[in-house]
Amino acid sequence: MEWTRTETLALANQQCAHCHGLGLLLGRKDRMSPCNCVLRSIFRACYARFRRCVLKEKHLSRVTLHMVTGNHNKRTWGRKDEEYIGDFTLMSKRHLDAAEYQIFKFHFLLGADWKLCCRRLKMERGIFFHAVYRIQQKLGRAFRETAPYSLFPLDEYFNGTTRNELPPRALQMGSLNESGKRSYPVAAPLDKAA
Repeated sequence: MEWTRTETLALANQQCAHCHGLGLLLGRKDRMSPCNCVLRSIFRACYARFRRCVLKEKHLSRVTLHMVTGNHNKRTWGRKDEEYIGDFTLMSKRHLDAAEYQIFKFHFLLGADWKLCCRRLKMERGIFFHAVYRIQQKLGRAFRETAPYSLFPLDEYFNGTTRNELPPRALQMGSLNESGKRSYPVAAPLDKAA
């Protein structure tokens, strides 16, 4: 997945000592990679939405109708809030190891504060917070880079895809020109000098 500055600029911490508020760092093989502050910001946005879905009264949950694209255009019914809760917990369990998931479960899912978690897990405070930051970074990356359906951006998850991309079939069919005749895309001529 390719990260762009337009995605990371708004999510970056302005006081970050690594990216200086830009959100991208030069990574391996001269590829741009997101700063850890961006990954933690993605996790916090997804976690805030998870908490809102969990704490919402169950009679307020709505059933929505959405289109499923493919060979046959179909419509399906779904409960987006409940699906998001399930996707959030299952993706977290899938991407964390046993020790990290135990910290995640106590601190994020059950809502225990750091004192209770440190006492229960027999950890020092510094080690606990470093583990929490590592969990946030790992899950932030997973929530954004999971293909084909990621949890972040949240508007795409809850409202469907908003990207304006033409399906491959539309590109093959060609377009109408000024006289009303169908014109098909032509490959550019090869330059023999090159």
